[in-house]
Amino acid sequence: MTDFPILCLAGPTASGKSATTHTLAQHWPIEIIVMDSATIYRDMDIGTAKPSAQEQAAIPHHLLDIRDPAERYSAAEFTADAGALIRDIRARGRLPLLCGGTMLYYKALREGLNDLPGADQAIRDQLDEQARQEGWPAVHARLAQVDPETAARLAPNDSQRIQRALEIYLSSGRPMSVWLKEQRPAQDDGLRYVTLSLEPSDRLQLHARIAQRYHAMVEQGLVDEVRALYERGDLHIGLPSVRCVGYRQIWDYLDGQTSLEQAVEQAIAATRQLAKRQLTWLRSEPERRQVDCLASDAPQQVCEIVREYWPAA
Repeated sequence: MTDFPILCLAGPTASGKSATTHTLAQHWPIEIIVMDSATIYRDMDIGTAKPSAQEQAAIPHHLLDIRDPAERYSAAEFTADAGALIRDIRARGRLPLLCGGTMLYYKALREGLNDLPGADQAIRDQLDEQARQEGWPAVHARLAQVDPETAARLAPNDSQRIQRALEIYLSSGRPMSVWLKEQRPAQDDGLRYVTLSLEPSDRLQLHARIAQRYHAMVEQGLVDEVRALYERGDLHIGLPSVRCVGYRQIWDYLDGQTSLEQAVEQAIAATRQLAKRQLTWLRSEPERRQVDCLASDAPQQVCEIVREYWPAA
């Protein structure tokens, strides 16, 4: 099995990745390396659509619940963790399957990382304060003045990425777009990666799925889940955990900034934007193997492709 390529099951949110992994597990001895920047956090289960205890018992999942919401986790850490897991899983005679929608993690694992400046909390606090007073579109406009190339690819309310891009510029004096052109190559580990991409043939149907799923999360107790985080007292809007799509909007509701109805609609809109960004990443992968995630037999179609790379056990 050490000669088999590493398969990555990717796709936008609500594309059916979890259902597909269950079908794959019926045919291959897989262990899932979760490629998701939200499910890494403990006590964030409903809004991240984290696999249930039963699902985790049926298929081993790695890199779930590895950070407290007050902590951060980087693409560099994912690269190190995923690389070690790939070696360990193969050593046990099983097959590692990367699965998730955080495509930056996947890119870092395959292609290497940039030597970007580290975090600067004082700058982050300054930018958060500006955003509180003027809004993130104003901060985005500030970014456009110093790094128009990066600003052009970011939405005016993409707070986390806007803040990081300005943080890099303010701490180093060089735009993020310049840093990103100085790519550090990935370590040559001899691994071959194959991307299996679940993509919708009809974007509107995916949007409907996203709305339906988020409403279900609210019914399942998402507001109480976010309230428990809000009431801890040590978490704040500057943390990646709180900024997760679907959490940030409920946080704003609990902070008195919106009504619950507005928060839900904003969360659905933000999730649709996330799906759009994920699809943009995927479509930049010219060699990806595509399957229509809206097809009733999508998991079976993925299995047929997988058999080309992994002979059935």
